[in-house]
Amino acid sequence: MKQTGKDILAGFQKKWQFLLWLEVVLYATGFSVLSWLLTLSWLVSILGFVMVFAVLLILRQPWKIDLLKVSHYIDSQSNQLEYSSGLLLQSTTELSGLAKLQQQKISKAIKAEIKNIQPRHQLKKALFSSIIMIGIGVLVFYSGVTKNLSFNQNTLPKEEQISFKPTDSLAVKIQPPVLNTQEVTIHYPAYTGLRARTTSNMNIEAVEGSRVNWKLSFEGEVDSVSLESMGKGRLLRKTKQGYTGGTVLESSGFYNFRFTDTKGATYTSDLFAIEVTKDKAPVIVLNDLKQFTAFNYNDKKNISFQTSITDDFGIDNAYIIATVSKGTGESVKFREEQLSFDQSITTGKKQVNLTKSLDLEDIAMEPGDELYFYVEARDLKRPLANVSRSETHFAVIKDTTDYGPGVDAGLGVDLMPDYFRSQRQLIIDTKKLISQRGQLSTEEFNSTSNDLGFDQKSLRLKYGQFMGDEAEGGMGSGGELSDDHDHEEDPLADYSHNHDGDNEHNLVEEEHDHDHDHDDTDEEKDPLAEYLHDHGDPESSTLFTDNLKAKLRQALNIMWDAELHLRLHEPEKSLPFQYEALELIQEIKNSARIYVHRIGFDPPPIKEEARLSGDVEEVSNYSKAEDLERTENFYFIKQSILRLEEFKGSNAEPKKSDRQLFEKAGNELADKAIAEPGRYLQTLQQLKRLKDEPQIDQQLMFEVQKGLLEALPKLTPEPMQKSSFNGKLNEFVLKELQRNE
Repeated sequence: MKQTGKDILAGFQKKWQFLLWLEVVLYATGFSVLSWLLTLSWLVSILGFVMVFAVLLILRQPWKIDLLKVSHYIDSQSNQLEYSSGLLLQSTTELSGLAKLQQQKISKAIKAEIKNIQPRHQLKKALFSSIIMIGIGVLVFYSGVTKNLSFNQNTLPKEEQISFKPTDSLAVKIQPPVLNTQEVTIHYPAYTGLRARTTSNMNIEAVEGSRVNWKLSFEGEVDSVSLESMGKGRLLRKTKQGYTGGTVLESSGFYNFRFTDTKGATYTSDLFAIEVTKDKAPVIVLNDLKQFTAFNYNDKKNISFQTSITDDFGIDNAYIIATVSKGTGESVKFREEQLSFDQSITTGKKQVNLTKSLDLEDIAMEPGDELYFYVEARDLKRPLANVSRSETHFAVIKDTTDYGPGVDAGLGVDLMPDYFRSQRQLIIDTKKLISQRGQLSTEEFNSTSNDLGFDQKSLRLKYGQFMGDEAEGGMGSGGELSDDHDHEEDPLADYSHNHDGDNEHNLVEEEHDHDHDHDDTDEEKDPLAEYLHDHGDPESSTLFTDNLKAKLRQALNIMWDAELHLRLHEPEKSLPFQYEALELIQEIKNSARIYVHRIGFDPPPIKEEARLSGDVEEVSNYSKAEDLERTENFYFIKQSILRLEEFKGSNAEPKKSDRQLFEKAGNELADKAIAEPGRYLQTLQQLKRLKDEPQIDQQLMFEVQKGLLEALPKLTPEPMQKSSFNGKLNEFVLKELQRNE
């Protein structure tokens, strides 16, 4: 888009206004930094910035720079524009012919002249002034002059100031040293990523393992400064800046400062709390995953799930622990693997969402194997990381040869022969043949399919033996079939499925000799025939019950169809029949088991001659004498309450033994206060005053006693015997009263 003369003037206007705004900001920033370096107060610094910014903004007024003012300024700075830049602001329709020509001339000339004209500003002066103010502030800050300025004294909030009180009457008569500065610096563990923090508040909240450094300086002569915590004290080290000391936080508690001046007077401060936050272990949440997953041998064995892991300071690593078990009983074997997620984990993130697609075949699992897996995550805590794990999930590939759970493992009797498990091998071989269809020649493929059909027939005939059927086609005892007619033996009889011969499927009823049947009906029936188990009857000479025989007969019929398609070189059509036969065989195996009764405990027989005789000669009694010492909870707190009750209404001062009692009561209360931070801090401070201060007023004793009573747990009522009247006279009076009613 072509830039007009008016557009050039508008761009110059924005540039001029921006420089004026920047000039105001530089002056205000320099004064604000100087204010902070002199006062160390953010409030004063912010107020100084706002005040200077507002004053200069009113003086410079950048919003009053309009296009007309820009036009006048440009005309005054250039001789080539002939004081005609104002024509660029007017519409062409309002100008005369001569003015239009002048407008076009100025429009071309201003593009070259505008590059040599700069807006009127004092930006360099503002930048130089700002640098000078900041430099002065830095020099004053590091020279230490600001420490003696009046506005720096007592800038701490009242609740943050350390208040020292004398512990003996001697210290009251002399002028004590005055605390000049106080600060505590908390260095958090490096793995947290938190920056060190310096504060004047002596109540500390930090992460476990943080390093804390105290620094105190006094105005006046001080002999020694110590830090006391939970009955233990440690001296602070004297340096040029004051007294310093540090420690690593491991548990919550309370502490106070104590110092002694050169004249031997001792002063102590109030109690301050230390609250230590434990580093939490990572939290693991597994989404869209069942606790137990089972797969059939022909299923797609894949487990997919999503994991969400969160931690307070960052996650170091996360992985999956998978254990695969193979075998059963004493032959079971375990194999453990550590699996990674599909995504890489960025160390230090506080929350990660991970996914995993687990293929059981990739970890070499077979039918009958079981998988136990869980997610484990560890955080960045050092030196010992927090480790958390999810619940254990299970996956199993169903085994076609497994009998399933029984009444008692090890006591079951298996009636099924080993070759009942070979139907699964036929399925595997058939699937392998199907996958090799394009790799084998037609003759080799048909031959292999026919061999599988023969194996299917062999298996069917073996099953038939358990049904009481006679052996067929070379699979019997003699391997021959008897026939009254002489005929030439068919060499393919053993390898073909003759639906037209031998009536193998029993599709039509066989023709019976009516004369023979008539003779049988004339014979006298045996009355015990239906109650006897005739092993000569093929339907009776079997190991199975009627319902199992029906399933096995159905499986045999299905095997006929499986064999047929294998003979016809159609393994794809044979495979569904093989699966159906395998499922029926599995049901038969799970049902055809016999279990014996579990053997229980058999106690030794009782001697009848010694029973109920009362003979305890060989019986010895066990006796034990022991003095049990009953420990009472909050003993010193209760004793302190009683002792404070004795001080009510008297002007007696606590003795040394009383102060020791108050100290022990404070230790008991400190243990309770750690569990409930902040609740008993005031009572602890008042107890410390009772222990340290030489003179104690009555009001302080009342407040301490009230706080100790609130700290005691509420008593639960115990059952007790009701009081009653005793004595002959009392009983006589009661009887008389009842009689006269």
